[in-house]
Amino acid sequence: MKERKPHKIIDSHQHFWRYTPQTHGWISDELSVIRRDFLPDELESCFKENDVFGCIAVQADQTLEENEFLLDLANKHKFIKGVIGWVDFQNDRVEEDIYHFSEIELMKGFRHIVQGEADVKFLLRPGFLEGIKLLEKYDFVYEILVFPHQLQMVYEFVKMFPNVQFVLDHIAKPYIKEGYIEGWATMIKALGNFDNLSCKISGMVTEADYSNWSPEQIKPYIDVVLESFGPNRILYGSDWPVCLVAASYTEVLHLGKTMVHQLSPSEQDAFFYKNAKRIYNIN
Repeated sequence: MKERKPHKIIDSHQHFWRYTPQTHGWISDELSVIRRDFLPDELESCFKENDVFGCIAVQADQTLEENEFLLDLANKHKFIKGVIGWVDFQNDRVEEDIYHFSEIELMKGFRHIVQGEADVKFLLRPGFLEGIKLLEKYDFVYEILVFPHQLQMVYEFVKMFPNVQFVLDHIAKPYIKEGYIEGWATMIKALGNFDNLSCKISGMVTEADYSNWSPEQIKPYIDVVLESFGPNRILYGSDWPVCLVAASYTEVLHLGKTMVHQLSPSEQDAFFYKNAKRIYNIN
């Protein structure tokens, strides 16, 4: 199958960090290949090799200092087109923090690592919801990082905020390695009915078998996403450097191209570039 080269590519999901065992305790022995620093010069080399125009840098540490770290990198490296950071939505001073970042063009939105919360109803906590209300006022995106068992709460959560732009990270991390699809697919189809929710086609190789994944194993999940969200609410993301435990950057990009080959040229351009440009308001 011959790949079509997209007009431009924005990688909507990648990370930078200076590795420390304390901050990055989630990097287990199984993920040891990413127990080191990952900074812009290395990613820029990957982008040049693969004709990638730019990226959105996404938080990996839940601190305000992480925001400043990523924004500083974005100011120094023009291929970083925006930052998804973190604020404590349950903090009494959250509006001060959001207002501060609203003055910074490169800050595009926020997320919380909800997948790591033991409280399955974390997204519906009254204090958290009060903070989320501010996103419409300041025109920020909110990214949703969850596991499949949390998707029912995502449905209730998104339904409350029809005027907030939401993005679902990593197609909600379905259990690709185990082959479970039906329960996840039911919720993805339901979530696709929300016009203000888009979905990142990212993170798939690390939900499959790291050593033995194949496009054929992943395709049924992508087909559900394409059917549920359509070509104007999907985004390409590499999840670099996390993806490196299972695949090179080039392999991840090739997988993305393979998964959307049936779309028209204009729909592929939407997936790889135009949707991210619109959602993150990239000039």
